[in-house]
Amino acid sequence: MKVKITTLENKADGDIELSDNIFKTDVRNDILARVIQWQRARKQAGTHKVKERGEVHGTTKKPFAQKGTGNARQGSLKGPHQRGGGVAHGPRARAHTIKLPKKVRQLGLRSALSLKASEGKLIILKDAKLKDAKTKILAGHLDKMNISSALLIDGDAVDNNLRSAVSNIKNVDALPEIGANVFDILKHDNLILTVDAVKQLEKRLA
Repeated sequence: MKVKITTLENKADGDIELSDNIFKTDVRNDILARVIQWQRARKQAGTHKVKERGEVHGTTKKPFAQKGTGNARQGSLKGPHQRGGGVAHGPRARAHTIKLPKKVRQLGLRSALSLKASEGKLIILKDAKLKDAKTKILAGHLDKMNISSALLIDGDAVDNNLRSAVSNIKNVDALPEIGANVFDILKHDNLILTVDAVKQLEKRLA
């Protein structure tokens, strides 16, 4: 598929041929959901923990006699029904990560890229470089393109001036190609790729 190339100043700069195997595949919503679940699970620390009955510091002495007090019999003050006792069925430290084959992750990325292309929300830039790290300048360029929410993906690295300018704009983020992922692509309304990013993504997902 052929797509127009633009500049940050929103001026036409030729065309580029995008691979149909990557930017024009069938959008698999089930795969997108699986990849997002995998990504979100990887971000969970899994360090939540509470003390259970066997971990609470305290005496093991029987609190009072078994009979004759009129109270319900108790064998310990560390039970979950006691004040200061352990928690029953509380969270334990564990890993939340789930396994997902590489081919499924790649299919998810293809689906996300194809979805943006099919919606007409894919923009190809010649490059993404700013002379000055000025948020006002970048915001002006985005306004000309009628963009209020976008993920910009560059090649090996994001231009330092652009990175500084983007950090002050709400709903706009920038990533190098290696950081391209399904969650961030779908989180933003528009997807902006540089020519270098397109070449690297096609090589990565070939």
